[in-house]
Amino acid sequence: MSLGKTEVEYISRLAAIAVQDGEVDEVAAKLSNILDLFAQMEAADTQGVEPMAHPLDQVQRLRRDVISETDQHEKLQSVAPATSEGLYLVPQVIE
Repeated sequence: MSLGKTEVEYISRLAAIAVQDGEVDEVAAKLSNILDLFAQMEAADTQGVEPMAHPLDQVQRLRRDVISETDQHEKLQSVAPATSEGLYLVPQVIE
């Protein structure tokens, strides 16, 4: 796909980047190369290929799910100005 001056000016305006008049041809060529690469990748047959979250086949190491702190819920709420059913009550800020 070949981009012209009009498309480069439009894209640069959308991206909020300044492209000088002398750079338009070079930017157009680079953007065209990128779009050609996308076209090549789109042409590849991906039927039956399962999507991956990461290019490396790794498993995330997880720590054991154990309680490491004591429950201080009642102690912390005892100093709160207002609570109800285990929740902190705050003044309404949106009407």
